[in-house]
Amino acid sequence: MPAILSSKAPILEVAGLTIRRGGTEILRDIAWRVEPGQHWLILGPNGSGKTSLLGALTGYLTPTAGRLDLLGRQYGRADWPALRRRVGLVSSSLRQMMHEDETALEIVMEGRLAAIDLREPTRGPHARRGRELLAEVGCSPLASRPWAYLSQGERQRVLIARALMARPEILILDEPCAGLDPVAREQFLGFLSAMGCQPHPSLVFVTHHVEEILPVFGQTLLLRDGSVIASGPTRAVLNSATLSRTFGAKIRVAQRGGRWSLHLAKRRWKYTAPKLRRRPPVKAVVA
Repeated sequence: MPAILSSKAPILEVAGLTIRRGGTEILRDIAWRVEPGQHWLILGPNGSGKTSLLGALTGYLTPTAGRLDLLGRQYGRADWPALRRRVGLVSSSLRQMMHEDETALEIVMEGRLAAIDLREPTRGPHARRGRELLAEVGCSPLASRPWAYLSQGERQRVLIARALMARPEILILDEPCAGLDPVAREQFLGFLSAMGCQPHPSLVFVTHHVEEILPVFGQTLLLRDGSVIASGPTRAVLNSATLSRTFGAKIRVAQRGGRWSLHLAKRRWKYTAPKLRRRPPVKAVVA
């Protein structure tokens, strides 16, 4: 039975979340809370713990310590596989699982059961819902097109429609711009900006690229080495000091026209050319 979420209850609440594997601490004492209507950005360098945090949220990575509540239900005391369907996920790993001969509509319809290669008949109420979602993401003409013939940007929008098929309370976008060329990336970010103007579902956008940050993401979580560097309103959290700590380098950030940019502090680079050994002259051999 779907969880009944109070309008005041958080969609997601994490307290003291720690994950250890062997002698390695992957996540350390993570605290995070997503309220209804909020759109969050998770930013951090490679290896900061972003993927591990998502793995814990979706039930694929078991916490060592701490508490994780999703839609008012506590991890370990609820039917997590059923609850997980209320969390939409778009990731590069999911993109690679799709079968090339499946059509966009078939892929979207599979989202209601979080299944792959289901091959349901493209008629009836589920097909109508799938076509409506394709229209919402601007992909109506692609309904019968096989996955193999969709561009990377089109694939991302089809996967978002797929995630929305289960009517999720929260939609996680794990580095959705990976693999997109600059034009396709800006087109996708434009679509995402329009989507973020709606309060439902709550969006969580995961990236390590500052230039992908959109104004619709009003809250930010910064991670480094499995720990939270800062969390809160984006305007307060995103500054040169916190991002220098997050990325372990002296950097400067600026915002213009609602978009962010990052610059490394000026540094004089020195290049020393390797010394080449002189080869001894080759003596001619007379037969």
